[in-house]
Amino acid sequence: MNKIIMLTTLFLLSACERSENSEIEQTGSHSITGLWRGILISPGGELPFGIDITNENDVYSAKILNGEERVETSSVEFDNNNLTINFSWYDAKIVAKQIDGGLRLEGQWSKTASGKDQTSSLPFKASRGFSYRFKSELKNGTISSVDGNWKATFNDEDGETSAVAEFKQQGQIVNGTFLTPTGDYRYLAGVANNNRLFLSAFDGAHAFLFDADINGTTIINGNFWSRDSYHARWTALKSDETSDFLPSSWEMNKTISKVAFSFKDSNGTLMQLSDERFKNKPILINLFGTWCPNCNDEAPVLARFYDKYHSHGLEVVGLAFEFTEDPIRDREQLKIFKQRHGINYPLLLAGGNDKTEATKILGFLDKIKSYPTTIFLDRNHNVMKVNTGFSGPGTGEHYTQLVEELENEIIALLE
Repeated sequence: MNKIIMLTTLFLLSACERSENSEIEQTGSHSITGLWRGILISPGGELPFGIDITNENDVYSAKILNGEERVETSSVEFDNNNLTINFSWYDAKIVAKQIDGGLRLEGQWSKTASGKDQTSSLPFKASRGFSYRFKSELKNGTISSVDGNWKATFNDEDGETSAVAEFKQQGQIVNGTFLTPTGDYRYLAGVANNNRLFLSAFDGAHAFLFDADINGTTIINGNFWSRDSYHARWTALKSDETSDFLPSSWEMNKTISKVAFSFKDSNGTLMQLSDERFKNKPILINLFGTWCPNCNDEAPVLARFYDKYHSHGLEVVGLAFEFTEDPIRDREQLKIFKQRHGINYPLLLAGGNDKTEATKILGFLDKIKSYPTTIFLDRNHNVMKVNTGFSGPGTGEHYTQLVEELENEIIALLE
């Protein structure tokens, strides 16, 4: 009897092993498709996100998963167990090798950063399947609630900044974002348990990792890491009254002189406010960077408004402040940005992304506090409004409200 049981057990183990090896052979080193749990090894620890790789007609594609967000990638290359996921609009990529019979990936994420020939990079790893985001989800413990709104304070080497955290929680799973005076931290996803909070987001260019201790209606000992170098501390207090905690995006900037600009587009053609195409036309001047997450959120909105109202006289022009000192590279990024968002208005290369230098280059704004910033000019090119920053779709109703406000201001210019 014992021999029969032993033989049966060996047979079952052998069958399981064959089944697992068969799956590896089909979806392992000979395939890269499927769900993966990716991580970047940031200074704050593992920064997790999901990856969904597909193949249709021998063309690979991938999406990055952050909660409900599905981040597009520009292209995917896979050959001889070598994988490259490109985010061309951010001049960024993941390069990795498939190992362990196709079960794991190891490599590096990198992107162009501030200054010529500068890059940000972090080690990258991935394993098959995406059943959890943070490892603490797998541990037994007490669910800790962060559901609701919080008044948050961030501290870094430049001082103190206020923010509003808005979290929605189901069980231990948390989704939400931080709204700041100039934008938001996109679709954050994570977990709250055992009096600890972990959140992350990755979109190819922006790698955000948050952790903190939960103490009832307060969040303490918070850390925020961005990419490979930035770190801030943060705390938060739960509050139902957060609507007036942040300044209005319409009241943060002002112009100090008559507006004018003279810059070249991606083809090297000079364009000025005094050009005939802008004469007697209401204009939106959008200060942005192709590297900027909130700028990428705002761009399709402005593109849609331009297409809708251009026949009524509206003009839009984007002034780009880019990372590098290489105009050839920067103009190529403008072309990619323009194509990605379906932009039909001109984009001009204005300078580097340093806000102090950019303020000097423009000359007509008191201080560039954020990318993006949009200046609304009437038909006589008088400044009517200035909107600083942009709350993206990750902020839900705040995004919807801001888009409505922007359109109302455009309609007022056209009257």
